[in-house]
Amino acid sequence: MIDTMRWNIKNNETYNNQAIDEAAELIKQGQAVAFPTETVYGLGADATNEAAVAKIFKAKGRPQDNPLIAHVATVDQLRRLVDNLPVYTEKLIKAFSPGPITYVLPSNGACAQNVTAGLSTIGVRIPDHPVAQALLKKADVPVAAPSANLSGKPSPTMGNHVWDDLNGKISGLLDGGPTGVGLESTVIDCTQDIPIILRPGGITKEQLEAVVHPVMMDPGLANTKEKPKSPGMKYKHYSPEVPLWLVEGTHASIQAIVDQEKFNGNRVGVLASQQTAKQINAEEIISLGENINEIAIHLYEGLRRFKQGDVDIIICEVFTEAGIGQAVMNRLRKAASEYIVK
Repeated sequence: MIDTMRWNIKNNETYNNQAIDEAAELIKQGQAVAFPTETVYGLGADATNEAAVAKIFKAKGRPQDNPLIAHVATVDQLRRLVDNLPVYTEKLIKAFSPGPITYVLPSNGACAQNVTAGLSTIGVRIPDHPVAQALLKKADVPVAAPSANLSGKPSPTMGNHVWDDLNGKISGLLDGGPTGVGLESTVIDCTQDIPIILRPGGITKEQLEAVVHPVMMDPGLANTKEKPKSPGMKYKHYSPEVPLWLVEGTHASIQAIVDQEKFNGNRVGVLASQQTAKQINAEEIISLGENINEIAIHLYEGLRRFKQGDVDIIICEVFTEAGIGQAVMNRLRKAASEYIVK
């Protein structure tokens, strides 16, 4: 059991600086520290220190063959980790970084082997969050950081989510309050002639193609038999504590399934848009928001609110795949145990 330090850095600037200094020192000493980014909270350790990175896998219970993303503060720091940058990658970096996008590039071997899981490539991103930026600059090392949750659970978008999962397992938590985007970064393979989206996220295909055209989608996103190539996509995760059913249909068809399961003796929770939530009757209903951007922000919080003992089944409506909706549905499909079309 580790004594986990928790810094509340939402308001007090003087204490913020002290907290950043202390957290950065822990990282330099080879410890694991959680911190907020604009997507979700990350669990970070010195990416050049194999023993430090191993603490991430241990704390999360994450499989060792699942590569990690290295976080850096600047483009210059990014260049220190890779062999070369294709011309189109330079354009993407100029347009979207710092931001919720990860570039998979040929690794120069600067990071530890357990960051890349033995691959010849490495995923690197520059987060757009003041706390993450301050920590990365102060630590002055690349920081390997998957989401700061127990492996398999919904990613954390609030400090309390991290605390619930990892208190006693990590050295520190920089609690900066709620994150922004709510879903992990877009991961894009930049090792080919044409960029390939390996994981949909905060930057959409349409946004990417406005800068670089064309952009392809990894076949593994549509075909479960294809081996995914992106960090965070190899194993089933994002799952809540109880079974999640995705239902494609009208609010009336969702209500019919709710009623049938209640008749079967199950307590039913519902995740839905605000419009649908108003028309459903169930034990517990969580509205994720009016539009797909709000739904993305509140998705993981909604999944975490359903606890064993409160409901037996979660029924979630199928959302649009326009824009960030593609990332929303990608995460829901990976979390769901059933997909029902009515």
